Amino acid sequence: MPEIADLPVPNLHDGTPRRVGIEIECGGLDEDAVARIIAETLGGTVTKTADYERRIDDTEIGSVEVLLDTALRDTVDSQMARRGLDLGRSVIPVEFVTEPILPSQIARVDALCDVLVQNGAYGTRDGILLGFGVHLNVALPGTQVDDILPMLTAFALTEDWLRARMGIDASRRLLPFVDTYPTELLDRLCDPETDWTLERIKSAYLETAPSRNHALDALPILKHLDEGAVVAAVPQMEHKSGRPAWHYRLPDCRLDEDDWSVALEWNRWCAVEGVAADSDLLDDLKQCWRAYRDRLVPIPGRWAATSAEILDDAVTLP
Repeated sequence: MPEIADLPVPNLHDGTPRRVGIEIECGGLDEDAVARIIAETLGGTVTKTADYERRIDDTEIGSVEVLLDTALRDTVDSQMARRGLDLGRSVIPVEFVTEPILPSQIARVDALCDVLVQNGAYGTRDGILLGFGVHLNVALPGTQVDDILPMLTAFALTEDWLRARMGIDASRRLLPFVDTYPTELLDRLCDPETDWTLERIKSAYLETAPSRNHALDALPILKHLDEGAVVAAVPQMEHKSGRPAWHYRLPDCRLDEDDWSVALEWNRWCAVEGVAADSDLLDDLKQCWRAYRDRLVPIPGRWAATSAEILDDAVTLP
Protein backbone atom coordinates (compact mmCIF):
# COMPACT_ATOMS: atom_id res chain seq x y z
CA MET A 1 0.00 0.00 0.00
CA PRO A 2 1.39 3.46 -0.84
CA GLU A 3 2.05 6.06 1.80
CA ILE A 4 -1.07 8.12 2.43
CA ALA A 5 -0.70 11.61 0.98
CA ASP A 6 -1.48 14.79 2.88
CA LEU A 7 -4.14 17.18 1.69
CA PRO A 8 -2.72 20.54 0.54
CA VAL A 9 -5.18 22.12 2.98
CA PRO A 10 -5.29 19.55 5.80
CA ASN A 11 -7.56 21.36 8.26
CA LEU A 12 -10.95 22.98 8.43
CA HIS A 13 -11.02 26.70 9.10
CA ASP A 14 -11.58 25.93 12.79
CA GLY A 15 -8.27 24.04 12.91
CA THR A 16 -9.67 20.51 13.14
CA PRO A 17 -8.51 17.92 10.60
CA ARG A 18 -10.49 17.36 7.44
CA ARG A 19 -12.05 13.92 7.23
CA VAL A 20 -13.26 11.59 4.51
CA GLY A 21 -16.18 9.18 4.43
CA ILE A 22 -15.56 6.13 2.25
CA GLU A 23 -18.07 4.01 0.32
CA ILE A 24 -16.89 0.76 -1.28
CA GLU A 25 -18.95 -1.54 -3.52
CA CYS A 26 -17.92 -5.16 -3.96
CA GLY A 27 -19.27 -8.55 -5.02
CA GLY A 28 -18.85 -12.11 -3.82
CA LEU A 29 -20.18 -11.70 -0.27
CA ASP A 30 -23.59 -10.91 1.16
CA GLU A 31 -24.22 -8.19 3.72
CA ASP A 32 -24.06 -10.61 6.67
CA ALA A 33 -20.64 -11.85 5.63
CA VAL A 34 -19.29 -8.35 5.07
CA ALA A 35 -20.63 -7.16 8.42
CA ARG A 36 -19.14 -10.17 10.21
CA ILE A 37 -15.72 -9.63 8.62
CA ILE A 38 -15.77 -5.93 9.52
CA ALA A 39 -16.48 -6.78 13.16
CA GLU A 40 -13.78 -9.47 13.20
CA THR A 41 -11.21 -7.16 11.59
CA LEU A 42 -11.99 -3.77 13.14
CA GLY A 43 -13.99 -4.75 16.21
CA GLY A 44 -17.50 -3.63 17.00
CA THR A 45 -21.00 -5.03 17.29
CA VAL A 46 -23.26 -5.95 14.36
CA THR A 47 -26.90 -4.87 14.33
CA LYS A 48 -29.48 -5.79 11.67
CA THR A 49 -31.20 -2.51 10.82
CA ALA A 50 -33.32 -3.72 7.84
CA ASP A 51 -33.69 -6.76 5.59
CA TYR A 52 -30.64 -5.87 3.51
CA GLU A 53 -28.84 -3.51 5.87
CA ARG A 54 -26.45 -3.95 8.79
CA ARG A 55 -24.62 -1.52 11.06
CA ILE A 56 -21.40 -2.19 12.95
CA ASP A 57 -20.89 0.15 15.91
CA ASP A 58 -17.75 0.87 17.93
CA THR A 59 -15.20 -0.27 15.34
CA GLU A 60 -11.67 1.17 15.20
CA ILE A 61 -12.92 3.69 12.64
CA GLY A 62 -16.33 4.40 14.15
CA SER A 63 -19.64 3.13 12.82
CA VAL A 64 -19.81 1.32 9.48
CA GLU A 65 -22.97 0.61 7.49
CA VAL A 66 -23.35 -2.39 5.16
CA LEU A 67 -26.16 -2.59 2.62
CA LEU A 68 -27.23 -4.16 -0.62
CA ASP A 69 -26.50 -1.30 -3.00
CA THR A 70 -29.75 -0.87 -4.92
CA ALA A 71 -32.69 1.47 -4.62
CA LEU A 72 -34.93 -1.61 -4.81
CA ARG A 73 -33.99 -2.67 -1.28
CA ASP A 74 -36.16 0.16 0.07
CA THR A 75 -39.25 -1.13 -1.75
CA VAL A 76 -39.00 -4.82 -0.93
CA ASP A 77 -42.44 -5.72 0.44
CA SER A 78 -43.09 -9.15 -1.07
CA GLN A 79 -41.46 -12.55 -1.27
CA MET A 80 -41.22 -12.20 -5.06
CA ALA A 81 -39.35 -8.89 -4.77
CA ARG A 82 -36.95 -10.40 -2.25
CA ARG A 83 -36.36 -13.35 -4.54
CA GLY A 84 -35.59 -10.94 -7.39
CA LEU A 85 -33.01 -9.13 -5.30
CA ASP A 86 -31.45 -12.40 -4.18
CA LEU A 87 -31.22 -13.64 -7.78
CA GLY A 88 -29.58 -10.37 -8.79
CA ARG A 89 -26.75 -10.61 -6.28
CA SER A 90 -24.27 -11.61 -8.98
CA VAL A 91 -24.42 -8.06 -10.37
CA ILE A 92 -25.79 -6.03 -7.42
CA PRO A 93 -22.94 -5.01 -5.13
CA VAL A 94 -22.86 -4.97 -1.37
CA GLU A 95 -21.62 -1.61 -0.17
CA PHE A 96 -19.98 -0.64 3.08
CA VAL A 97 -19.91 2.98 4.19
CA THR A 98 -17.69 4.49 6.86
CA GLU A 99 -18.40 7.56 8.90
CA PRO A 100 -15.97 10.44 8.21
CA ILE A 101 -12.51 9.22 9.22
CA LEU A 102 -9.04 10.74 9.37
CA PRO A 103 -6.92 10.18 6.25
CA SER A 104 -4.45 8.23 8.39
CA GLN A 105 -7.21 5.67 9.06
CA ILE A 106 -7.46 4.79 5.36
CA ALA A 107 -4.80 2.16 6.06
CA ARG A 108 -7.29 0.28 8.23
CA VAL A 109 -9.87 0.38 5.42
CA ASP A 110 -7.29 -1.14 3.08
CA ALA A 111 -6.53 -3.82 5.68
CA LEU A 112 -10.25 -4.60 5.79
CA CYS A 113 -10.37 -4.85 1.99
CA ASP A 114 -7.55 -7.41 2.10
CA VAL A 115 -9.51 -9.58 4.53
CA LEU A 116 -12.67 -9.27 2.45
CA VAL A 117 -10.77 -10.49 -0.62
CA GLN A 118 -9.36 -13.42 1.35
CA ASN A 119 -12.97 -14.38 2.05
CA GLY A 120 -14.15 -14.14 -1.55
CA ALA A 121 -14.89 -10.47 -2.28
CA TYR A 122 -14.13 -9.16 -5.75
CA GLY A 123 -14.07 -5.83 -7.56
CA THR A 124 -15.42 -4.38 -10.77
CA ARG A 125 -13.12 -6.17 -13.23
CA ASP A 126 -14.45 -9.60 -12.27
CA GLY A 127 -17.31 -9.22 -14.74
CA ILE A 128 -18.29 -7.08 -17.71
CA LEU A 129 -21.53 -5.75 -16.19
CA LEU A 130 -20.48 -5.02 -12.62
CA GLY A 131 -19.53 -1.34 -12.46
CA PHE A 132 -18.44 -1.40 -8.81
CA GLY A 133 -17.01 1.87 -7.53
CA VAL A 134 -15.40 3.64 -4.60
CA HIS A 135 -16.74 6.99 -3.41
CA LEU A 136 -14.81 9.47 -1.28
CA ASN A 137 -16.79 12.08 0.63
CA VAL A 138 -14.10 14.66 1.34
CA ALA A 139 -14.84 17.47 3.79
CA LEU A 140 -14.47 21.01 2.51
CA PRO A 141 -12.09 23.27 4.46
CA GLY A 142 -14.96 25.77 4.61
CA THR A 143 -17.92 26.97 2.59
CA GLN A 144 -16.67 30.18 0.99
CA VAL A 145 -15.95 30.75 -2.70
CA ASP A 146 -12.24 30.03 -2.29
CA ASP A 147 -13.05 26.71 -0.60
CA ILE A 148 -15.21 25.49 -3.49
CA LEU A 149 -14.42 27.18 -6.80
CA PRO A 150 -10.72 26.21 -7.24
CA MET A 151 -11.38 22.51 -6.60
CA LEU A 152 -14.48 22.42 -8.79
CA THR A 153 -12.51 24.07 -11.60
CA ALA A 154 -9.43 21.90 -11.08
CA PHE A 155 -11.43 18.70 -11.27
CA ALA A 156 -13.39 19.87 -14.30
CA LEU A 157 -10.16 20.64 -16.16
CA THR A 158 -8.29 17.48 -15.11
CA GLU A 159 -11.18 15.00 -15.40
CA ASP A 160 -10.43 13.75 -18.92
CA TRP A 161 -6.73 13.43 -18.08
CA LEU A 162 -7.59 11.56 -14.87
CA ARG A 163 -9.87 9.13 -16.66
CA ALA A 164 -7.18 8.37 -19.24
CA ARG A 165 -4.54 7.77 -16.57
CA MET A 166 -6.79 5.75 -14.25
CA GLY A 167 -8.18 3.44 -16.94
CA ILE A 168 -11.76 3.50 -15.67
CA ASP A 169 -13.48 0.14 -16.23
CA ALA A 170 -15.67 -0.05 -19.34
CA SER A 171 -18.75 -1.09 -17.37
CA ARG A 172 -18.57 2.07 -15.28
CA ARG A 173 -17.97 4.27 -18.32
CA LEU A 174 -21.09 2.84 -19.94
CA LEU A 175 -23.32 3.09 -16.88
CA PRO A 176 -24.77 6.55 -16.07
CA PHE A 177 -23.12 6.95 -12.67
CA VAL A 178 -19.85 8.77 -13.40
CA ASP A 179 -20.72 11.07 -16.29
CA THR A 180 -18.21 13.69 -17.34
CA TYR A 181 -18.93 17.33 -16.72
CA PRO A 182 -20.53 19.05 -19.73
CA THR A 183 -18.40 21.46 -21.73
CA GLU A 184 -20.84 24.24 -20.83
CA LEU A 185 -19.80 24.00 -17.18
CA LEU A 186 -16.12 24.16 -18.07
CA ASP A 187 -16.80 27.20 -20.26
CA ARG A 188 -18.50 28.93 -17.34
CA LEU A 189 -15.74 28.03 -14.87
CA CYS A 190 -13.05 29.30 -17.22
CA ASP A 191 -14.73 32.60 -18.08
CA PRO A 192 -12.23 35.29 -17.01
CA GLU A 193 -14.97 37.93 -16.78
CA THR A 194 -16.99 36.24 -14.02
CA ASP A 195 -16.83 37.76 -10.54
CA TRP A 196 -17.52 34.57 -8.63
CA THR A 197 -19.89 34.37 -5.68
CA LEU A 198 -21.51 31.36 -4.03
CA GLU A 199 -24.73 32.23 -5.85
CA ARG A 200 -22.94 32.22 -9.21
CA ILE A 201 -21.23 28.90 -8.47
CA LYS A 202 -24.60 27.39 -7.58
CA SER A 203 -26.26 28.80 -10.71
CA ALA A 204 -23.48 27.65 -13.04
CA TYR A 205 -23.62 24.11 -11.68
CA LEU A 206 -27.39 23.71 -11.52
CA GLU A 207 -27.89 25.20 -14.98
CA THR A 208 -25.29 23.00 -16.70
CA ALA A 209 -24.84 19.84 -14.59
CA PRO A 210 -28.06 19.19 -12.62
CA SER A 211 -27.40 15.52 -11.90
CA ARG A 212 -26.05 13.36 -9.10
CA ASN A 213 -24.33 11.13 -11.65
CA HIS A 214 -21.15 13.07 -12.22
CA ALA A 215 -17.71 11.84 -11.25
CA LEU A 216 -17.47 14.75 -8.83
CA ASP A 217 -20.92 15.40 -7.42
CA ALA A 218 -21.19 18.89 -5.93
CA LEU A 219 -24.92 18.68 -5.19
CA PRO A 220 -24.47 17.77 -1.49
CA ILE A 221 -22.42 20.95 -1.04
CA LEU A 222 -24.93 23.07 -2.91
CA LYS A 223 -27.84 21.59 -0.95
CA HIS A 224 -25.99 22.38 2.27
CA LEU A 225 -25.82 26.00 1.06
CA ASP A 226 -29.30 26.32 -0.51
CA GLU A 227 -31.61 23.34 -0.09
CA GLY A 228 -34.57 24.85 -1.90
CA ALA A 229 -32.70 25.72 -5.07
CA VAL A 230 -31.10 22.30 -5.35
CA VAL A 231 -34.33 20.35 -4.77
CA ALA A 232 -36.11 22.54 -7.32
CA ALA A 233 -33.42 21.83 -9.92
CA VAL A 234 -32.86 18.17 -9.02
CA PRO A 235 -36.00 16.72 -7.37
CA GLN A 236 -34.17 13.44 -6.61
CA MET A 237 -32.13 15.39 -4.04
CA GLU A 238 -35.17 15.91 -1.81
CA HIS A 239 -34.36 12.84 0.28
CA LYS A 240 -30.57 13.18 0.05
CA SER A 241 -28.67 15.02 2.74
CA GLY A 242 -26.74 18.19 2.14
CA ARG A 243 -23.27 18.34 3.63
CA PRO A 244 -20.10 20.41 3.22
CA ALA A 245 -18.20 17.64 1.45
CA TRP A 246 -17.30 16.66 -2.09
CA HIS A 247 -18.86 13.42 -3.33
CA TYR A 248 -16.08 11.96 -5.49
CA ARG A 249 -17.43 8.98 -7.43
CA LEU A 250 -14.87 8.31 -10.17
CA PRO A 251 -12.64 5.47 -8.85
CA ASP A 252 -13.25 1.83 -9.69
CA CYS A 253 -13.35 -0.70 -6.89
CA ARG A 254 -10.45 -3.05 -7.64
CA LEU A 255 -9.93 -4.42 -4.16
CA ASP A 256 -8.96 -7.85 -5.53
CA GLU A 257 -6.07 -6.43 -7.61
CA ASP A 258 -2.62 -6.40 -6.01
CA ASP A 259 -1.61 -2.93 -7.22
CA TRP A 260 -4.81 -1.19 -6.09
CA SER A 261 -5.77 0.37 -2.77
CA VAL A 262 -8.05 3.01 -1.33
CA ALA A 263 -4.87 4.87 -0.42
CA LEU A 264 -4.01 5.01 -4.14
CA GLU A 265 -7.34 6.63 -4.96
CA TRP A 266 -6.98 9.02 -2.03
CA ASN A 267 -3.55 10.07 -3.27
CA ARG A 268 -5.01 10.77 -6.70
CA TRP A 269 -7.62 12.97 -5.08
CA CYS A 270 -4.88 14.83 -3.21
CA ALA A 271 -3.06 15.37 -6.52
CA VAL A 272 -6.12 17.13 -7.94
CA GLU A 273 -6.42 19.22 -4.78
CA GLY A 274 -2.80 20.13 -5.44
CA VAL A 275 -3.83 21.53 -8.82
CA ALA A 276 -6.58 23.52 -7.11
CA ALA A 277 -4.06 24.94 -4.64
CA ASP A 278 -1.66 26.06 -7.39
CA SER A 279 -3.24 29.23 -8.78
CA ASP A 280 -0.66 29.64 -11.55
CA LEU A 281 -1.18 26.07 -12.77
CA LEU A 282 -4.94 26.48 -12.61
CA ASP A 283 -4.73 29.72 -14.59
CA ASP A 284 -2.62 27.94 -17.23
CA LEU A 285 -5.23 25.21 -17.54
CA LYS A 286 -8.07 27.71 -17.84
CA GLN A 287 -6.23 29.62 -20.54
CA CYS A 288 -5.50 26.35 -22.34
CA TRP A 289 -9.19 25.40 -22.19
CA ARG A 290 -10.24 28.72 -23.67
CA ALA A 291 -7.75 28.28 -26.52
CA TYR A 292 -9.00 24.73 -27.09
CA ARG A 293 -12.61 25.92 -27.26
CA ASP A 294 -11.72 28.83 -29.54
CA ARG A 295 -10.64 26.46 -32.28
CA LEU A 296 -12.90 26.54 -35.30
CA VAL A 297 -13.78 22.88 -34.70
CA PRO A 298 -12.67 21.57 -31.27
CA ILE A 299 -11.86 17.88 -31.65
CA PRO A 300 -14.07 15.77 -29.34
CA GLY A 301 -11.99 13.80 -26.85
CA ARG A 302 -8.86 15.81 -27.58
CA TRP A 303 -8.88 17.70 -24.28
CA ALA A 304 -7.31 14.76 -22.41
CA ALA A 305 -4.23 14.96 -24.62
CA THR A 306 -4.21 18.76 -24.69
CA SER A 307 -4.37 19.08 -20.90
CA ALA A 308 -1.75 16.34 -20.53
CA GLU A 309 0.78 18.65 -22.16
CA ILE A 310 0.56 20.75 -18.99
CA LEU A 311 -0.40 18.19 -16.36
CA ASP A 312 2.13 15.46 -17.12
CA ASP A 313 4.96 17.85 -16.28
CA ALA A 314 3.28 19.62 -13.38
CA VAL A 315 1.52 16.81 -11.48
CA THR A 316 2.73 13.46 -10.19
CA LEU A 317 -0.30 11.19 -10.40
CA PRO A 318 0.05 7.89 -8.54
